Amino acid sequence: MSKNETENCRAIDKRADDLSRAVAALKRGEVIVYPTETLYGLGADALNLEAVEKVFQLKGRDPTNPIPVLIAGREMLGALVDEIPALAKTLMARFWPGPLTLVLPARRDVPRPLLNSSGAVGVRISSQPIATELVRALGHPLTATSANPSGLTPARTVQQAKNYFAGEIEVFIDAGELISKSGSTVVGISANGVRIIREGEIGKSELQSAVGESEVVR
Repeated sequence: MSKNETENCRAIDKRADDLSRAVAALKRGEVIVYPTETLYGLGADALNLEAVEKVFQLKGRDPTNPIPVLIAGREMLGALVDEIPALAKTLMARFWPGPLTLVLPARRDVPRPLLNSSGAVGVRISSQPIATELVRALGHPLTATSANPSGLTPARTVQQAKNYFAGEIEVFIDAGELISKSGSTVVGISANGVRIIREGEIGKSELQSAVGESEVVR
């Protein structure tokens, strides 16, 4: 076996070990740090209320400011969402997996800290393979708020995340430096069209090209 092949095998083994440790921690109700397609995130089982509350505590986040979640595929939407508007289906087809968070009407049993004042939850499928593997192995949606205390710069490296949370979080999955300049774009769907809540990696013009210029409102 060549040196490169040996190094590749070691990298694969380490990734498998990291994922195994992370999923075990998530199932115990712990919070982990993991890479998304934009920034490092604080991950917890989104259907475990106590775990979700730990995320808020770690961030020092306003409890009225909900956090988004990741799913592994559309089949997992049923655990979170009551209905999927037609415009949302169009955006999913165009931008998922990817950095577009859709705010959709939630089921009644979704943990309250994940919901906005209208009872909706923000959800997306990540294009980062590690993130999707985690969600699939956990079998539940995963919280996806950025790995930083509220008001501080989001972590783009594991070392930055450790500087914030060393001693409070045990599992950090390292995927190198993430080069995104912003988080996911967040949009809500209503009778008036697609409302941009936060513009991130996907811009207004891209949304308009997907659903029509008149359907995107501020």
